[in-house]
Order: sequence, then structure tokens, then C-alpha cells
Amino acid sequence: MIKALDKKFKCSFKIKICPLESINEQHVYPEPIQYILNTDHLNAFENLAAKINDNTAIQIVLIQHEFGLFRKNEADFRAFLNAVLKPVIIVFHTIFPNPNELLKDNVKKITKSVHSIIVMTSSSAKILINDYGVAPEKITIISHGTHLVPHSDQALLKEKYKLTGRNILSTFGLLGSGKSIETTLDALPSIIKVNNDVLFLIIGKTHPSVAKEEGEKYRLMLEAKIGDLKLQNHVQFINRYLSLSDLLEYLQLTDIYLFTSKIPNQAVSGTFSYAMSCGCPIVSTPIPHACEVLCGDSGMIVDFGNVQQLGKVVNHLLQDEQLRKKITANELHKTAPTVWENAAIAHALLFGKVAENTLTLHYKIPEINLNHIKKLTTSFGMIQFSNINQPDINSGYTLDDNARALVAICQHYELTIDETDLGYIQIYLDFIKYCLQTEGYFLNYVDEHSLFTKQNITTNLADSNGRAVWALGYLISISDLIPQDIAKGTKAVIDTALVNVNKIHSTRAMAFVIKGVYYSNIKNKSDQNLALIKELANRLVQMYRHESDKEWTWFESYLTYGNSILPEALLCAWLATGDLVYKETAKSSFDFLLSKIFKDDRINVISNKGWLYKEKESVSTPIGSEQPIDVAYTILALSKFYDAFKEEDYLQKMEIAFSWFLGNNHLTQIIYNPCTGGCYDGLEDTYINLNQGAESTVSYLMARLTVKKAFKKRSKHSKSVKNQMESYLKMNRKNQFI
Repeated sequence: MIKALDKKFKCSFKIKICPLESINEQHVYPEPIQYILNTDHLNAFENLAAKINDNTAIQIVLIQHEFGLFRKNEADFRAFLNAVLKPVIIVFHTIFPNPNELLKDNVKKITKSVHSIIVMTSSSAKILINDYGVAPEKITIISHGTHLVPHSDQALLKEKYKLTGRNILSTFGLLGSGKSIETTLDALPSIIKVNNDVLFLIIGKTHPSVAKEEGEKYRLMLEAKIGDLKLQNHVQFINRYLSLSDLLEYLQLTDIYLFTSKIPNQAVSGTFSYAMSCGCPIVSTPIPHACEVLCGDSGMIVDFGNVQQLGKVVNHLLQDEQLRKKITANELHKTAPTVWENAAIAHALLFGKVAENTLTLHYKIPEINLNHIKKLTTSFGMIQFSNINQPDINSGYTLDDNARALVAICQHYELTIDETDLGYIQIYLDFIKYCLQTEGYFLNYVDEHSLFTKQNITTNLADSNGRAVWALGYLISISDLIPQDIAKGTKAVIDTALVNVNKIHSTRAMAFVIKGVYYSNIKNKSDQNLALIKELANRLVQMYRHESDKEWTWFESYLTYGNSILPEALLCAWLATGDLVYKETAKSSFDFLLSKIFKDDRINVISNKGWLYKEKESVSTPIGSEQPIDVAYTILALSKFYDAFKEEDYLQKMEIAFSWFLGNNHLTQIIYNPCTGGCYDGLEDTYINLNQGAESTVSYLMARLTVKKAFKKRSKHSKSVKNQMESYLKMNRKNQFI
């Protein structure tokens, strides 16, 4: 959790750890620890409370609570809570239902002393409310964190670990009798009878506390049972601590994960959560966590210790691949809100609330990651869609995606001069050439066999043609950086493409063309380019004059998709021609748009579920169906307007807009996946569309590179101003004016 919080909000706050120790259990820490609570020392709780109160840097105390940690010190622990003068948040890892009076009284006193309570399941929250009388408003549910994983090819992983040809069952965690692994061993003969290729992996060392008290007694019992049942060829112990990456790979190659805990009140399981991260079909005993998340075809529940039932369910799953795939898909969608990044956001928002809004959250911008871009790209072009993060070649290719990809990789090459980008630039450029017809217009849809599809006949292709011109123009604008054969080839393609573009009347298509010609004109200035820009820009201005009034300064009587490219195009027209009418129209229309989509330090782009109409402006637009491409286009426009007007508000809004990808949205969930480098396809009303297709992934990359370039410029500008000020002050000191 601390790693996740640091990754998301490194500049927002600092986290320090106060570990618990006892006389019999002390540790060496990898970094200096300011406070340690030794629960066996006299007055330890009292002294720690005093130190916390005296340290003005400490604003919030977060306690990870498990009853076993304080079983000898309940009174001291409650006194500590009462003595601490800072807000305290407590995280209950276990909540027992139907408590006796002693337990109930203890929990009620604890909850009364703290500012806020975190539990990890809805069932735990209900128990606190119904059995302990805790006020609901004091409780926040934050699910146990799960990992983002790349969802690697299962067959390749099995090959890597020499498990090819085996159906893998697995369980993992620190071994102890509570895991009831013997239940699976007893069920294995009936499983093997139907599925002889089964291998059961028992992953993990014996729990340190168990090893200290009883040695390897439990493991030896399991080994004896394996011998008695003649399971040596079907069970494998992995008796070591695994690195996180190795553990997640073992889980990804697992066909069925088995969780057979016999502890009915176990509120939540970290091992269970790890398995869900990897999309393992799970068979579990009915602990509260399992009952809550495995409902609705997301897994299977078996009774505690029911060997026959376990064997029957496992055999059923092994023989039904489609059911396993369905369970995996449902699991991944259920775990999306619980990934560590989202758990970090939920904690940070609670910190802000507890700190009474004195805490300002700054989302840390992730490193640039081209992995998914490259994964989507074949030697022919960029594939259109993905199933989660696996490219779907059956979806074919589009000019739209390859044009946007060309812009994004050009942006990346401008910033990095990474020679490998040139190969991708060539691929996307060749695809655009492939789509160009002899008449001077482009087709958009190409199937997996490189054949144009019937969609090109039934779909309006004006916007696609405009995007192609934008991409070609952008490539020409960096012609000084790229090989001249690429630059010359691009010039020939755009010259052909511009022959008939003045026949385009689609609003956004005209805007894309203006942008493309503007960028091309930076390197190849011509009267012909300026004349085309003016012709199309004048049409946009005419639309604006026809529709706008005092309250509605826009080009159409509605706001739909890709809105920000319209004022951005007019800004480009002004920069190219110097005509002030384009500047004024661009500024008034863009500021109007920003007033509609930025509220409460968050961007809400116009939803696909309902456009914003002039005559219905007072009606709130539906929540959900927000697309990454709309956020990205807004960021591109904000950057252009900041360059032109140097208004800090544009830069601030750019940061806010980019944070939409990082979790600053109505679901407070990440849209960008830093593990894969892909971007989820959309923000819906109650969930995230987890597919990471070309449009969303390229849109994120364009936004990410635009932000990098913009803040790099601001940094240089700030240094320049600082240097000028220092020179001015030195001069004035010398002249004794100051």
C-alpha cells in the first residue's frame, strides 16, 4: 500500500512506518525507523502517543489492526487511542460477527476513539453497523489491493516453468493448518481419475510463527498424506519465498486456484486477492470475502472441508474451458476497482477528508511506456482492438488509428530522437499510403488480410480523411529530424490528399485538415496552403456566427465528440495567417467549452450517452461513456492555447485533465494501465471498459507526450525568468537602487 501511495502521490505527503515488536520478535529494518512500538515494554503505548503528539509534522495516524497484535495489551491500546491528539484512522483486517459482550465492548471503545474506520468488504461494514452499532458515516470500504499484471500467454508461462501439458491447480501463502490444504489432497484422487494431467502446486514456506511453535509438523503431515494417496506425480511443493513477479507468473499459468481455508470468519485474504489479480478461476470455501466477490459467475464456492464437492467442482471446471474464460473475464472486471493504484487513490481521498481538505493531492505522472503501442503494431499497421491487453487481429486495422499513431510516435521522436521510432513512423506512414486512393481520398477500414471492408461504403469517411491530413502534416513539421526519403514521400502523399479536401464540409474533418495544413506549412510555406486554411477556417467562423449568442459561444447547437479540435484548428489558422478573427473566435469558443467540461478540479468530457444541447443546457448530461480520445484532444488544445496566450490557467487545466487518466474521474479509478502501457477504452457510469484498444492507448500517449513537452517548456521559461530577475537584482544592487 505504501509503495502504491508513493507511486501515485509522491509529492503530496510522506509516510513513515512505526512497526510493532515484542521481546521475542525483533527485526532489522532496511531503512531508519523513527518510532518502534515494543508491545512488551512498560509504558510503550503511552510514550509513543506522547511522541506522536509532540511531532508537528505528523497529521494523521493510520493503524493496521488485527486482534492478535494487541491480545495482551487491549487496555494499553485503547489508552493509546485516547491519548493521541492527531486524527486516527484504523483498518480492521478482521471483524467477528455475533460478538460476545467482552469483544463487543472492546470494539465499540476502539471505534469511538478513532476518527475513521476502513474495512475491506461490504460484509465487514454491515457487521460493524449491525453487531457493534458503529455509525455508517464513520466507515469507508476500501477493498484489499490487487496487482496489475500483464496477463501473459499461459502456454508460454507453462513452457517456461516446464509445466507444459499439465492442468495446474495451485494454492499459495504461508503454510499453516488453517489453510486446510489436506482437503484438496483428499479430493485429488477423484480429480485425477477424470483429469490425469492435473498437477497441484503448493506454493510457500511454513508460517514463521507456526515454524517457531511446532516446526514443520503441518508440512510433514501433508507429505505423508501425499505418500499414502500415491499423489507424488500430481503434487509439487514450492517451498520458498517467491519474488512478486515469479509468484504472479505462477498464478497466471494456473488453471484453477484453490482456497480451502477452514476459518469461517476470515474477513479477507491477501492470497485470494493475488489470485483474482491474475484472473485465476477460483474455487473457495465460503469466507465472507469469497462470498462477496465470487458471486455472479465469478468463481465457485464449496463447503468447508467437503472433499467430494471440491472434487466435483474442480472436474467440472477443468472440462469446461468456456466457463473458465467467463469466470476469468468476470473476475478481472470485478478486480479492476481494487488494484493497488485504486486502493491508493481511495486512501489518499480519505486522508484529504480527514485532514479537512488541508491536503492537496498531486497525481504523479507515470513514465512513458510504449510496450502496448508496439504490441498492437504489426509490420502492416496498428491493430484496432484488444481483448483486455491482447491485440485482436480479427478486428483489423483503421486509417484513424494509424494516423493518430503516426502523430504520437512523431511526438515521441521529437522529444527523444529514439532511432527505433523511425521504424514505427514508416509502418504508420505506409499504412496511410495504402489507404490513399487514386482519386485523392482515403479509405478507413482494412481487415486482417489487408483487404478494404464494406464499412468503407456504409460509413462517412470525412473525419478519417481529415485525420490522415493532420498526421501527414505533423510528420512534415518534423522533417528536419527524419530521413529525407520519408519527408519527400510524405510531401507527395499530402499533395495528393489535399486536391479535394475543400469539398469536405464535416465540421471536425475541416478542423483536422486545417491542423494538418498548418503543420505542413511550418516547413513548406505556400500561398496555396494559406488559401486552403482560410477557406476552411472561414467556414468554421461562419458556423460560429450563425449559432453563437451571448450565452452559447459555439459552432453548433450542441457539444458532441472531439469538441476541442474546433477552437484549436482556428487557433492554428490564426498562427498561420495572422487573421485576428480566427484568434478571437478560437479564444471565446475554447473558453466556453472549458466552462462546460471543467468543474470542481475535474474534467468531465461530453458523454457519448448524451450530447449537450443548446436548448437543453440546464439539463445535466449523463454520467459515463467518457472517452480517452476526448480528454487527449482537450489536452492537445490546452497546450496550444497555453503556447499562444501564456495563461497559467490553461496549464493548470492540462494537469487536471491528464489526472483523469490517473484516477481523477467520477469513479476515482485509473484509466491508464502502467503495467501494460495500455489505456482502457472508456469510463462508464459504474465501471471501466478494460479493453486496451488502439484509439484509447494512442490517445493516452499523445496526451502524455503533450504534457511532457508543455511542462518542459514551462520549466525553461521559469528558469529564464528567474535568471533575468537575478541579473536585474544584481544590477540594481550594484547601482545601489536596492
